[in-house]
Amino acid sequence: MVLKNKNIKNLIDWLFHFISYTIILIILSILFKKTIYIDSDHFIIWSIIATSIIYLLNKTVKPLLFWLTLPITGLTLGLFYPFINVFILKLVEIITLGHFAIRGIFMPFIVAICISCINFLVSEILLKPIFRRN
Repeated sequence: MVLKNKNIKNLIDWLFHFISYTIILIILSILFKKTIYIDSDHFIIWSIIATSIIYLLNKTVKPLLFWLTLPITGLTLGLFYPFINVFILKLVEIITLGHFAIRGIFMPFIVAICISCINFLVSEILLKPIFRRN
């Protein structure tokens, strides 16, 4: 399988991240029913919508937020970076109009850390070897 076309690489990147984000959101919403809410009327649909929005915001808004908050992130030795992920999750909560919600103080950080870890694992362990091989 030769992956020379950039569109195919982007599609594979999107697919792997989409599936991993969806799985993380579903697992965390099942484990932490009181703090992570996904509308139960159409659970899978709202999981997919939330995942899509998270992915889009991670690819568009997050780099801009990173550059804007770079001085604060540098001064705090990187401790401010999870706040960017929490902000992204809160934006998703606003965009989905309450069909996806994360309650509590620490739970957004836990979800953001899980998404960051999955993002790293998918990028470094799955995608880079596939793209490097070709």
